Amino acid sequence: MPSSGVNTVADRVVVRDARLDRLRTLSRWLDSRIRIPGTPIRFGLDAIMDIVPVLGDVAGVGFSSFILLEAARLGASKSTLFRMLWNVGIDALAGAIPGLGVLFDVAWKANDRNIALLERHALEPVATRTASRRFAVVLGIGLLLMLIGAGFLGYWLLHLISGAIQHRF
Repeated sequence: MPSSGVNTVADRVVVRDARLDRLRTLSRWLDSRIRIPGTPIRFGLDAIMDIVPVLGDVAGVGFSSFILLEAARLGASKSTLFRMLWNVGIDALAGAIPGLGVLFDVAWKANDRNIALLERHALEPVATRTASRRFAVVLGIGLLLMLIGAGFLGYWLLHLISGAIQHRF
């Protein structure tokens, strides 16, 4: 990812790139621009848009997808893009739950997470790609185990129902 410099802010290294700066600003507006007075809780337009059923969710996913598209244009690896897509997917699924979706948006902050992934990729592309691949493998194994577990649970329930029906008749 081309950058015009690297700055250190406190204990964090920040990549200076005009496109990445614009994405940071968009992410901040979507996820953490507004602070609830007297608390450390921050939220953004994504949580506010989520108040409007369906349209708010679609708009939020649209803005998040723009960040993903720009990350791809900036050269993020496929595995990093996968992790970013995972964050957006979790946000979209939970955001679709009326009422709870707004609270989840306040807590999850998918766009801020994705910008952090993109920054890490800019600073350490090999390490980020490796961590993202590891995440994809663990996620795949976890989903496979859930699928197998659901299959066994379904089989067990059918067996239990079948036994109950046979004893009844």
